[in-house]
Amino acid sequence: MQKTIELLRNHNLLRVIDTELDIDLEIPHLAYVEVKKEDSKALLFTKPVSKRLGKHFDMPVLMNVFGSPKATELIFGKSPNDVSKQIEALMHMKPPTSFMDKVGMLGTLFNLKNALPKRLSGKGICQTKVYTEPNLYDFPILTTWSEDGGPFITMGQVYTQSLDGTKQNLGMYRLQVYDKNRLGMHWQIHKDSAHFFHEYKKAGKKMPVSIGIGGDPLYIWCGQAPMPIGMFELLLYGFIKDKNARLVKSLTNPIYVPEDVDIVIEGWVDPSQMEIEGPFGDHTGYYTLKEPYPVMDVTCITSKEKPVYQATVVGKPPLEDKYMGWATERIFLPLLKTTAPDLIDYNMPENGVFHNLILAKMNVLYPGHAKQFMHAFWGVGQMSFVKHAIFVDENAPELEDYEKLSDYILNRISAKRLLISEGVCDALDHASPNALFGGKLGVDCTGEIVDAPSKAILSDRELLLKVTTLVPEVCTLKQYKTETKTPITVITIDKQRAGKEVYEALKPLKEHMKLLVVVDKNGNDVDNAYMLIWRVVNNIDALRDIFVEDEFIGIDATTKNALDGYTREWPKDTDCDQAVISHLIELGLIENNPQFLKHFHI
Repeated sequence: MQKTIELLRNHNLLRVIDTELDIDLEIPHLAYVEVKKEDSKALLFTKPVSKRLGKHFDMPVLMNVFGSPKATELIFGKSPNDVSKQIEALMHMKPPTSFMDKVGMLGTLFNLKNALPKRLSGKGICQTKVYTEPNLYDFPILTTWSEDGGPFITMGQVYTQSLDGTKQNLGMYRLQVYDKNRLGMHWQIHKDSAHFFHEYKKAGKKMPVSIGIGGDPLYIWCGQAPMPIGMFELLLYGFIKDKNARLVKSLTNPIYVPEDVDIVIEGWVDPSQMEIEGPFGDHTGYYTLKEPYPVMDVTCITSKEKPVYQATVVGKPPLEDKYMGWATERIFLPLLKTTAPDLIDYNMPENGVFHNLILAKMNVLYPGHAKQFMHAFWGVGQMSFVKHAIFVDENAPELEDYEKLSDYILNRISAKRLLISEGVCDALDHASPNALFGGKLGVDCTGEIVDAPSKAILSDRELLLKVTTLVPEVCTLKQYKTETKTPITVITIDKQRAGKEVYEALKPLKEHMKLLVVVDKNGNDVDNAYMLIWRVVNNIDALRDIFVEDEFIGIDATTKNALDGYTREWPKDTDCDQAVISHLIELGLIENNPQFLKHFHI
């Protein structure tokens, strides 16, 4: 961590906060605001305190290390695009035809040996200090949101192994602090650690777990990388860094961890013991609800002589995971192409919170190819969790050019080009009627501009008058992209009936509208397109909330309740504590910029 701090400092990517700030809300709220700035920097909090515990910590807190493309490249030691090219070159290696070809291949294969993690026989610097009577409250573990179930470790490298010890896994899971020596293990049903857990549960044996914090930030990035099942994520570390990850054995269990992490929390999970975990304000911008998860009994904590506590903050976009996700997107493109060979490129917009929206560019070879491709795409690893996917062809603008790309997409949307199906969803998805599976939407925007009559566009004021005559509970209205074949009409509503009923009531106005989007009046601003996209892709289940008749498409992105036949508990938004924000403004740590704060729902 110290090397990372100096690296960021030397490139003017570090902001040091010497003001005493509380680990509950104050530190994470400041990081939450910082990461949304265009010139976002890493934050080093030198004087963390806990008013709740009555403690001053001599351990600094480092946040937002992946806070910009430049910082991310510095951590990788190269551009993620260069890593992608290395992977692509490996995948296209041909058998050598000459002596020099063989020499070149030997060099490449020799370098690959550095990808293998190396187990050391002695202790690591992460074991300089040993806390044999572990107390998690001795560490500045943050509480991010007012309604969180407690403090959570948010940048924990969770190391596990299969029952027979032949497979290792590194995952990034949130970890709730229950008390001084117990942690909640939020590994979701689809994750490798959960698969290992069920092996131990079936055998009736306790499961060893070690958690690393700090060290090379690339470790934690590897923990969230979508590696194939059974492959140890630290192989990717060695490949990128061109040097072995050096591992040492934990002191009280058989798990190996990188020898240079700042803190190691060791323990065991009893598969017969479960405890309620949460709520927790997650990266979707909503609280995930209380659910039972396994519990880790901490047996030992070790650390460097002067450790740094690394953390991140999650909530509404943009977040630090924007840049972590960008690296993942670039690096895994060649691997994705192996199972989706007609893929040219893809992009995961940050306000789509990754699994809720993906844009993909493909080579179209025959009629219906895009719809066929959707099924293949949804069958590829973690892409299977994507809820909404929009496909364009090779003639489309660059996927990062959202303004031009949106025009291209909207000129090609039609009812016949929509594919609504059902499949698995991320465990954090709240909109679907069922946990873990629900509706999915694929949109074929390849080919020519749709041949459809243009709508008779009215002014926002004229259209609002007509809309409120039919649906009096509509509050505000704004139209977007009226020059395209698919003008968008966004309305906010004081919800008193199901979205389907609102759509039906507004059918007489379909000559003026093609794509109608309905959101709640509370928490939404029709002028804020960035956050409207975030809201819509979070709040809809395609099977229930998309209505199509001819060329009039409705999307109900309101909060669901009994009116919609929704029986699950709908979670709350992750909203900042305004007293904390005001205090940070008074301290001069946050700029008092109402427009900025409003734009990002701070």
